[in-house]
Amino acid sequence: MAGATNPYSGVWKLYQPFWKRTNLLRLGVVAILCSASYFLGIWQHGSGATSVTSTVVTAVSCDRNPAASPITGRAAALDFAVHHGADQAAAGAPSVREFPACDIKYSEYTPCEDRDRSLRFDRDRLIYRERHCPTKGELLKCLIPAPPGYRNPFPWPASRETAWFANVPHKELTVEKAVQNWIHVDGDKFRFPGGGTMFPNGADAYIDDIDRLISLSDGSIRTAVDTGCGVASWGAYLLSRNVLTMSFAPRDSHEAQVQFALERGVPAMIGVLASIRLPYPSRAFDMAHCSRCLIPWHLYDGQYLIEVDRILRPGGYWILSGPPVNWKKHWKGWDRTREDLNHEQSAIEAVARSLCWNKLKEKGDIAIWQKPINHIGCKANRKTVRSPQFCQSQNPDTAWYTKTESCITPLPEVVRVEEISGGELKKWPERLTAVPPRIARGSIDGATPEVFLQDTELWKNRVGYYKTVINQLGQKGRYRNLLDMNAKFGGFAAALIDDPLWVMNIVPTAADVNTLGVIYERGLIGTYQDWQAMSTYPRTYDLLHADSVFTLYKDRCEMEDILLEMDRILRPEGTVIIRDDVDALVKIKSIADGMRWNSRIMDHEDGPLQREKLLLVVKTYWTAPGPNQE
Repeated sequence: MAGATNPYSGVWKLYQPFWKRTNLLRLGVVAILCSASYFLGIWQHGSGATSVTSTVVTAVSCDRNPAASPITGRAAALDFAVHHGADQAAAGAPSVREFPACDIKYSEYTPCEDRDRSLRFDRDRLIYRERHCPTKGELLKCLIPAPPGYRNPFPWPASRETAWFANVPHKELTVEKAVQNWIHVDGDKFRFPGGGTMFPNGADAYIDDIDRLISLSDGSIRTAVDTGCGVASWGAYLLSRNVLTMSFAPRDSHEAQVQFALERGVPAMIGVLASIRLPYPSRAFDMAHCSRCLIPWHLYDGQYLIEVDRILRPGGYWILSGPPVNWKKHWKGWDRTREDLNHEQSAIEAVARSLCWNKLKEKGDIAIWQKPINHIGCKANRKTVRSPQFCQSQNPDTAWYTKTESCITPLPEVVRVEEISGGELKKWPERLTAVPPRIARGSIDGATPEVFLQDTELWKNRVGYYKTVINQLGQKGRYRNLLDMNAKFGGFAAALIDDPLWVMNIVPTAADVNTLGVIYERGLIGTYQDWQAMSTYPRTYDLLHADSVFTLYKDRCEMEDILLEMDRILRPEGTVIIRDDVDALVKIKSIADGMRWNSRIMDHEDGPLQREKLLLVVKTYWTAPGPNQE
């Protein structure tokens, strides 16, 4: 065609001089050599000599019986050994160990909040309700059973108001909190009217009262923490206002309150304000909340409020309702003296002032304080306010088994009084994809704005691929509670932001870089974890995502211990996505096959030549036997 360009013309011109120099003699030599090679091959094959060709085939064969191979994928025949060596075929398939079911008494087992073990520890400051994990010899090597009659939770948003009784068979709260509208039994279901101790008319009405005092709708408040959350109705109803709440409460006499929250599809975990820091970074939350949470804020040199100050963002809010707020109206109903309540409120006010908080408003049963946007003024007044002083040593983001202190966590330095320490955040939803201030300011080793933006796009592509190999991941209502076991910048959660689900982002304590602060700056939530055991109930999550977790912990933890913990916190018929090196995945699969999991190895989204693969898992449905059943 006239004017058409031959895309290979450049290649042809490059080789044209070679062809011009070629003569008949050279062509003849090549033809003789090829013929000799052909006849030599025929002689070797026919004489039964050891074939070079057959030796190569044996070396690269992944499995001589492809139908029996534990590795399957989208392609008709995947041959990992071609690309990664032949050692696995020589070693043979790993043996499968069958893990038995645990006794029914372990149905609600929480390894690091075990009641019997907790009694060995000091009751002062509720230390016995902190994390106290089993020793190596105490670890269970069995599968935690679901209770008889267990059923998959209702899909969101129906789950906010309804849960199956068989899943959390406890009536204690329905009796103890009957007049407060926490929870009711309705046949084979629980109903959650949305009430609370300080909001018997419902969480929505209570949140409206807060919204009249500070704006909850302009995008400036995205992350919140609820201390002593009950069944997490406050966090449940904030979700409709695009506020994502980390709710926590101890495993105490309010039996299974956090478990109820998780059955409702609301973010929550077991936790307590005691002698160690909460497992969150500094400057994490835009808002903190306590509604009659029974925390003695004024005691222990104000350490509990000091810890809230550490995790609050500059300019963040602390909301207190219940004793001692509005004590002049409620003191008789609270069965306390006026003098006692007045002293408590005065002491709380004094601690808040010592932290340089500004009391914004007190209206009815709600009082709100605001943390300063920087510490210029606060440092200046330490000459007159002697206590607490500013901390000098501890990393403000270090929180895993770190003792609390009676000192203020200093905010990042600023030059101007009106400057926000650590940098100003975009409003939601822009902050999800904007470069987080910690990265923009170079606070995270190896993380640049370019790296962050590339990671965001990478996870969009990866999640898109996940949805092609797990069709139900794109179906609304199939998955609600998700866990990312090695979240890095939170890209997995960010890529799922438009789906009706939430993700608990984990930054392992073994990670080289602490990125949990970045995750919170994006408007997401998460916690630190060492993967010995998570502070949550069995059957918490619908889907677990483990990116390079086993490579990270290969010299730290037994692979089967991590897998057994994953099984504990995964719901029956839940899904696991494990992304790791193929050698690790083969070993993982050999263990998973003995855990009542169905699994298969899939190709990387970039094709079969990648060493990194995916192990996709579905946990089978099974429960403990009911009465008169085996």
